[in-house]
Amino acid sequence: MLIYWNTFTELIAKPFQDISLVWGIVPLYFALLLNELTSSKANFRTAIQTGFSFLWAGAQWLYAHWTSHGSGSLHNLSWLLPVNLFVTFLVLTLGVLALFSGLRHRFPKYGSFLGHTRFANYFMITIFPMQAHKLTWSWQRLGAIVIFAVPTWLLLHFGLMPFRRRKKD
Repeated sequence: MLIYWNTFTELIAKPFQDISLVWGIVPLYFALLLNELTSSKANFRTAIQTGFSFLWAGAQWLYAHWTSHGSGSLHNLSWLLPVNLFVTFLVLTLGVLALFSGLRHRFPKYGSFLGHTRFANYFMITIFPMQAHKLTWSWQRLGAIVIFAVPTWLLLHFGLMPFRRRKKD
């Protein structure tokens, strides 16, 4: 279990060890906190928040891809490149859908989940160093993300409970 903890801390710390990643990761932390402090119900405001976070992360990952693979040299290509690009374009697509749904005040059929993705920022934060090409994708890193998802959610949920808006009865 210690190896997964070390891997998890590496995923969290890596973006802060490279100044070029800090400005990309900090807004995701703010969005995570903002999403945890707002309503847990899917609504159009949370869809706009989700859309912004997804678009921000996707843009950062595309920028990292262009700067690391922009030279066109074959030694920079990896067999994991399709994974990085698939995740990037999936996040960008979901971001556009969420933002568009929030602005239109209308979700597509079966698309209300776009306004109920409070914890998606956790996953974007933890995969950020891999998507930004500072760490490689691995089963150990993916396992650490999954193992610490519930404890992180519990910590955020109960730790931020005093700061959430309470319903007035």
